[in-house]
Amino acid sequence: MSQEKQHYTKRVTIRFKPEEFESVESKRKATTCQKTSEYIRKLALSQPVVVTYRNQSADQLLHEMVQLKNELSAIGNNFNQSVHKLHTLDTLAEIKTWALLNENAKQTLFAKVEQIRQRMTQLYELWSHK
Repeated sequence: MSQEKQHYTKRVTIRFKPEEFESVESKRKATTCQKTSEYIRKLALSQPVVVTYRNQSADQLLHEMVQLKNELSAIGNNFNQSVHKLHTLDTLAEIKTWALLNENAKQTLFAKVEQIRQRMTQLYELWSHK
């Protein structure tokens, strides 16, 4: 007994000057409406339109956190590949060579993790004071 999905069958055409359309579009983009038709339909039918207010500093924080996540993901992938290679080695000489070659990668890993830790501490301090 599920309800049938209702389709829009009636069409209303409205023309805007370019600057009017840009104004409507900019207002629509500040809402949760994905399409202009959805936005105008809600306005015409006096339905509530959910307006989103963007917090610029929260957006910046989110952007930085995504970058840090991507860096950590890349570091993790490199580490996993390196350890997988280690497990395929048979002789002590190969293991010693692997250890020498991966010393630089290990130092880079530790430096990047420390950089990320410091940046996360800065972000925490910035946000905990607000």
